[in-house]
Amino acid sequence: MRIPAAGTLPWRLRDDVLEIALVHRPRYDDWSWPKGKLDPGEDWAVAAARETEEETGLAVRLGMPLPGTSYTVLAKDGTPDEKVVRYWAATVTGGSGALVNEIDEVAWLDAQAAFARLDYTRDRDQLLAVVRAHQAGQLDTVPVAVVRHAKAIARGDYKGKKDWLRPLDEEGLSRAAALPDLLAAYGIERLVSSPSTRCHQTFEPSAKRLGVPIKHSAALSEEGYAQDASSAPEAITKILTKAVAARQPVAVCSHGPVLPAVLDVLVEHLDLSYPGAVELVETFAEARDDRLVKGEALICHIARTDSGGPRIVAAERHTP
Repeated sequence: MRIPAAGTLPWRLRDDVLEIALVHRPRYDDWSWPKGKLDPGEDWAVAAARETEEETGLAVRLGMPLPGTSYTVLAKDGTPDEKVVRYWAATVTGGSGALVNEIDEVAWLDAQAAFARLDYTRDRDQLLAVVRAHQAGQLDTVPVAVVRHAKAIARGDYKGKKDWLRPLDEEGLSRAAALPDLLAAYGIERLVSSPSTRCHQTFEPSAKRLGVPIKHSAALSEEGYAQDASSAPEAITKILTKAVAARQPVAVCSHGPVLPAVLDVLVEHLDLSYPGAVELVETFAEARDDRLVKGEALICHIARTDSGGPRIVAAERHTP
C-alpha cells in the first residue's frame, strides 16, 4: 500500500544565519521535519501547509519544492507499506506556535546543528537542498500562479450571444471551490483575471477565502488577445515585475488560447543555472503544449537577481 504524505522545511534568517525548524515526536523520540498524511482527495501542497500548522502551530507559505523521499513502514497487521513524502521550503506567515498535535518541541537550528540533530539520513537530502538554494540566492522566492479557467459550459450548449459571459459548468464550479486551499498554501495575496465570466468564477471562491478582490485585465481575455497579441505578454510582464518588487504572491487566470503567449514571457525568466533546470524547462514545455489543463494552476517560484529582475527557479503543475 502506498501512503502519501507531505511536509515542509520552515526556514528563516536570524542575524543573516539560515535556520530551519525541526520537530520532536515524543511517540518515536525522533527529530524530523513537520509532515503528515494527506486527507482523502487532498492536494499534496495543501496537506504540507496544513500538517505544518497542525504540528508546529505556525502558518506557513510554501516556497520551492524540495527532494521527496519514500521508505517502508509497517501497518498494524505487520505488512509493509511504502510511505511517499513530498516536501517544500516554507516561510512562517503567522500562527501562535502552540503545540497541539503529536509534537512536544520545535527547534530552530542552523544547518550544521540541524544536520547533526536529524535522526534519519533520508531527511538530510531536503536540508542540503535548502542550504544549496540559500547559497545560490534561490531560496527566498515569491510564488506566481498561472491558472487556466475551470471547465465551462460548452460553446455549442451555451444559449447566450456573448461568449465572454459563458459560465462554468458543475465540474468547473467544483474545481473553483477546490482552488482556495491550494492558493492559500502558497500565500496568494492578489488575484488578476480575464473579465470573462468563466475566469471570474474560477477565482470567486478564492477571493472570498483570501479576502482579496479580483482585478480584471482585458489583456488576459480571448477577445483582448485577438485584438492585440502583444497585450497579454505586456500584462504578465507588469504583473511579474510588481509581484517580485512588492514581494506579493499573485495568481493570474486566463484562457487556453492566451496562455502560450503568457508562458513564453515566463520562459524568458527561467533560471537555467539551477540544478533542476532541465526539469524546469520540461515542465514549461509540457505546460505550453497543453495550454495548461482546464482548472490547472502552474506555480512559479520567483527569486530576484542582484539587479532586481525576476528569475524562475522552480515550477509545479497542480491539475484537477
